[in-house]
Order: sequence, then C-alpha cells, then structure tokens
Amino acid sequence: MSTEPEVGIDDRGRKWPGVAALALFGVLAWVFVGAEFGEAAGFPDGASITASIGYAMFNIPAENAIPSEGFLIPFEIIDLVLVAALVGAVMLARREESGEITTALRSDAVEQESSPQEVVPDGGKADGGEQ
Repeated sequence: MSTEPEVGIDDRGRKWPGVAALALFGVLAWVFVGAEFGEAAGFPDGASITASIGYAMFNIPAENAIPSEGFLIPFEIIDLVLVAALVGAVMLARREESGEITTALRSDAVEQESSPQEVVPDGGKADGGEQ
C-alpha cells in the first residue's frame, strides 16, 4: 500500500461544501451573538416546581403553581409508546446465545431452504470469502 498521494485527483468540487458550511457557521454565530435576550423571569416566590409539574400533568389549577400549558399527559403517553416501540425493536433484533438472529417473522420453511454452508449469522459466506 502506497502512502504517496495519487496524481490526478480533482479536489475542486470538495472545497465548496466546506466554504458553505463555514459561511453558514458565520451567519449563525453573528445571529446568536447579536441577539438580545430579555430579563430572566425566574419562578415566583413560594412556588414549588415539583408540585407545579403534578398540577400541570393533570391540568389542575392551583394558586401557588407555575402557569403551564397542561400538555404533560399527552407527552407522557407519547413517551411510553416510543419506549415500548424501542424495547420491541431491540427484542426483535437480538441474537440468541448460539449466534442466530432471533426474529418473530422467522418461519420453519425459510430455515429449511438455506443450508448452514451457504449462510452464516453475520450475512457472510461460511468459507470466509467475500460475497
């Protein structure tokens, strides 16, 4: 393997995406540095943040609670659905101890069609050669 650079490589098209990225970075930096932020509001005295989250979750009005939108229940439901989908995806994609891929979609007919010499669990050939 040679460490010398190859002659005839065209680098002209490769620098323009870099120039565009640097220009975009410059514009974003200018916007963020020049932005004026208002005074920090903070929380009112005597308000419990933990209690306010509970009141907001069930959309219960309380006099010492921090005002909120009341969308925490839909947020939590979406959170649980996405976590369940993630766990399901991991369960479907896991491997058994023998190295075979475990899937709910496998049937005995598919397993009988392919022989162990043709396919190994990682997708390559059993003799170690490339496909």
